[in-house]
Amino acid sequence: MTFKELNIIEPILKALIQEGYTTPTPIQQEAIPIILDDSDILGCAQTGTGKTAAFSIPILQKLHGNVKQGRNKEIKALVLTPTRELAIQIGESFAAYGRYTSLKHTVVFGGVGQRPQTDALRSGVDILIATPGRLLDLINQGYINLKTLDFFVLDEADRMLDMGFIHDIKRILPLIPKNRQTLFFSATMPQEIASLANSILSNPKKVAVTPVSSTVDSIDQYIYFAEKKTKTSLLINLLNDKEKESVLVFSRTKHGADKIAKALTQAGIGTEAIHGNKSQNARQNALSKFKSHTTRVLIATDIAARGIDIDQLSHVINYDLPEVPETYVHRIGRTGRAGYGGVAISFCDPEEMPQLKGIQKLLGKQISIVRDHGYETQSSSGAKADNRNYSDNSSRFENGSRSENRSRSEGRSHSDSRPRTDSRPRTDSRHNSDSRSRSGAPSTEKKEFRGSSSNGDFWRKQKRKTA
Repeated sequence: MTFKELNIIEPILKALIQEGYTTPTPIQQEAIPIILDDSDILGCAQTGTGKTAAFSIPILQKLHGNVKQGRNKEIKALVLTPTRELAIQIGESFAAYGRYTSLKHTVVFGGVGQRPQTDALRSGVDILIATPGRLLDLINQGYINLKTLDFFVLDEADRMLDMGFIHDIKRILPLIPKNRQTLFFSATMPQEIASLANSILSNPKKVAVTPVSSTVDSIDQYIYFAEKKTKTSLLINLLNDKEKESVLVFSRTKHGADKIAKALTQAGIGTEAIHGNKSQNARQNALSKFKSHTTRVLIATDIAARGIDIDQLSHVINYDLPEVPETYVHRIGRTGRAGYGGVAISFCDPEEMPQLKGIQKLLGKQISIVRDHGYETQSSSGAKADNRNYSDNSSRFENGSRSENRSRSEGRSHSDSRPRTDSRPRTDSRHNSDSRSRSGAPSTEKKEFRGSSSNGDFWRKQKRKTA
C-alpha cells in the first residue's frame, strides 16, 4: 500500500514524496482512514512505528481549505505532549508534511521565554502543539482560546501519567468543546490511563501495532559483563572505533550522564549530554549537533531522549540497564530504523543481573554475550572475591542451574586482561546463533515511512529522579 492509495491529497502527497516517503507503516495504514472518517481513535504503539505521522497527516488533510486566513485564524487542532523535545519534533512533522498547504502551526513549551510563542499566537495559528504547563499558563494569560477546537490529540498518555501531568490534563479538558474528534495515543495502558481514555473518547476505534516485547529484526543485541568501575574505560575503548558513526548512550541519572560526558571529552571523544537539568537551548544545541553528526556521541537520560528521532543512528549503548524491562525495548528502538541496520550494546555489572533477567524474559530470548573484552574483572588486589561472585552469577544466569567452570575468570592474570582493540564483538556462540553482521548501509527495499517517532514509552514505573 502507498500513501496515494490512502487517498492523501496532492499537497501533502507532494511533501511526503519530497521527504522520500511513499509507503505508510502499519499504524498509518490503520489510523489514517479512521481519522479521515471522523472517528475517535485509541492507539497503542511503541517507538519507531510512525505514530506522529499517523495523526498529523489526516489532521492536515481535514483542515486544508477549511480554515480562516491571517490574524482571524482560530486554533482548530491541539496536540498535547509531555516533553519539550517531543513537542518540537511533532512541530517539525507538521511543518514538513504541511509545507504545501496554507496551514500554520506553532509550538509552546516551558523552559524558555514566552515572547516568541505569544507573537506566533497573535499572528494566528491553526494547529497548536503544547506541553501542559505552558499551555495552561498562556490560557490563564488570555493568549489561547480553545473553544474553536475540532481536533484534540493526547500523545504519550502513559508518559503524562509518569510525569504527573494527569491533573493538568483534567484541567484542560473542560476548556475544549465536547463536540470534537479525539485521538488518544499511549504505549501502555495502565488502569488510570484506560479510565482517562474512556472518559474523553466517544466510540473509539482501536489501533494497536508492534507488541511491546518485540524488537526490530535489524538490531543486533550484545551484552558486555563488566564491573561498575570499568564501564567508562570499556565505553571509551568501544568508542575509539570510528566505525561507530552515531552513538546514543543511555545513563540512568543526570549526574551519571554528565560524568560520562566529561570522561569521554577528556579522552578526546566529541560528546554532548542532555537531561532535565540542562537549559532548553543547551538541549536543542546538543540535539542539533548530534543530528548533523557534528557530535558523534550523545549521552542522555530516558526522559531527555524522548525527542530524539534519527533514521541513521548506528549504535545504542546502555551504560546502565533500565529498571523497567520495557524501557530497554524503547531505548534500542532508536536504532535500526528506516531500513538501516543497528547495534544495541548493554553493559551489565553484578548488581544489574536482575534487570538483565527481566529484559531477557520480556524478549523471550537471551542476548548474545561478548566475552574476553578485557574489562570483566577488577585489577585491584581485593578483586578476586568479587570476581568469583560475579562470574558465578553471570554463568548461572547464562546456563540456568547448571554450574560453569569459573577458572577462566578467577585464574586469568592481570597481564591477560588487556582490552581488545578490535571492534568486532567476540560472542558466545551458544547465544549468537541468530546474530547477523550489520553494516548500517541503506536497505535496497522501498523505504518505509516512520515520521517523527514519539512513541509511547514504557517508563510507567520509572522514578522521576532519573529524569
